[in-house]
Order: sequence, then structure tokens, then C-alpha cells
Amino acid sequence: MLSEDSLVITGIQENGKKFRPSDWAERLSSTLASFHPDNRLRYSSGVQPCMIEGEYCLIVARWLQAADPAAYDYVMGFAQANQLRIQMDRRAGARTLSC
Repeated sequence: MLSEDSLVITGIQENGKKFRPSDWAERLSSTLASFHPDNRLRYSSGVQPCMIEGEYCLIVARWLQAADPAAYDYVMGFAQANQLRIQMDRRAGARTLSC
């Protein structure tokens, strides 16, 4: 089963170069994160940093577009402005949950 309800933004630009800085996914995720009562930063469930096949990526839930259009537009605008590759999440089964 494919996870068509999420997108993967890779750290590889359209020209094939790696995007810098290397922690871009964590930085972008942190802008949408919040602190919980235990004083720990928690990423939004709609935007998660991840490593897939050795590459830093950002997993973006498609439901975020309806739930928080401004956050979705911010993330997608960042990806497009920096010419990052965007694709459907093609991982299957338990791999869709592990980042």
C-alpha cells in the first residue's frame, strides 16, 4: 500500500545538487513545532523531518493543506523557492511510519 496522503521533499535540488545547510529539514520542521507542558519541542504531525536512503527529507501530510493552509503554503513555497524535489511518499507498510 502506498502512502499517497503524504509528500516527500528531498534535500536534493532539481539540478541534482545537495541543498545546504544539511539540517534544513529540522530547521523547517522547527518553525512549525511547539513546546509541550514537559518543555520538550514536538514536531507538528503534519511536517516531520526524516532520512530516506541516506538523504535528509521532509514528510508533509497532505491533510495539512486543508487543516493549516498557511503552514502548507509556507513549506511548499520554501521547497519551490529552493528548487527542492517534491514527490509522493512511495514507502510502503511500516516504512511509512519510521523516520
